[in-house]
This record gives sequence, C-alpha cells and structure tokens, in this order.
Amino acid sequence: MTHNSTDLGPIIALFEPDIPQNTAAIIRTCACLGAKLEIIEPCGFLLNDKRFKRVVMDYMEEKDIKFYKSSEDFFKSKKNQRIILMTTKASISYTKFRFNKNDTILFGRESAGVPENIHKIIKDRLKIPMKNNKRSLNIASSVAIILAESLKQIKLI
Repeated sequence: MTHNSTDLGPIIALFEPDIPQNTAAIIRTCACLGAKLEIIEPCGFLLNDKRFKRVVMDYMEEKDIKFYKSSEDFFKSKKNQRIILMTTKASISYTKFRFNKNDTILFGRESAGVPENIHKIIKDRLKIPMKNNKRSLNIASSVAIILAESLKQIKLI
C-alpha cells in the first residue's frame, strides 16, 4: 500500500549521527515510507563521505531532510510539539504507546545516545524490548521498526 507523502505523518529525528551508513539507510527508509527526516548536527561524518553516498544512492533529496545546527535550534522549533525519545533506558515499550500524526521520534547518536539533559526534558521515552543481555539494535533497524508501527497506528500504511 502506498500513501501520499503530503499526509501528516511522523518525523524521524537523528541526534548527531556518527555512522554514515546508518544515516544513509535511514534516509532510504524515510524516503520509501514517506516520512520526513530531521538531523541535529554536528554529524560525525561529511555528507560527501563515500560510505554514505554508496548506501544513500539516489534516495537523498535535500528538500526532504531538515538540518538543525544544534539541539537548541531543534528544541526551539519543536515548541508545543510532541517529541518521543527512543532509548534503551526507557521503561515503556513502543507497543504500549499510542503514536499521533506529526509526532517527532528522536533517536540518539549510535555511539552515545543523547545527553542526560535531553532525557530530562522529553516526557515520552520508549524502548524496543529485547532479549536479556542484548545491548541494542542497529539504529537503522530501530527506525524501521518504530516508523512502521507509527505509520500503522495513524493508518498511513
């Protein structure tokens, strides 16, 4: 099933991503599923990195990605909007949560997540339950899981 990319849907936000291949895979996922993507800089790589370009191929359209120079700029622009933080430190499973149209779903940096001050200011924090002794999923896989669930809940897929 396809959907119109002008429909209100979730926004995926990446906090200071540091692995080019993961960011490229997320760009492809967002492009294919019609989600907007926002990137909070600084990134740990350049957008002309050959590893990034090899994975992103022709899926990256600058008009579909919004860049923020800092987390302060990001949070200023999101005033009065719901931000959901995906984190292994959460106690609530994404399956027990009701997503809304226009939610911004924030994913932390692959190497370090998000700083504690960001954890403190975001009310809604969710996790993807995993088997015991497993640390985390790849961020690109996590984005795909959460994006699919949110699109399903708001009936865009």
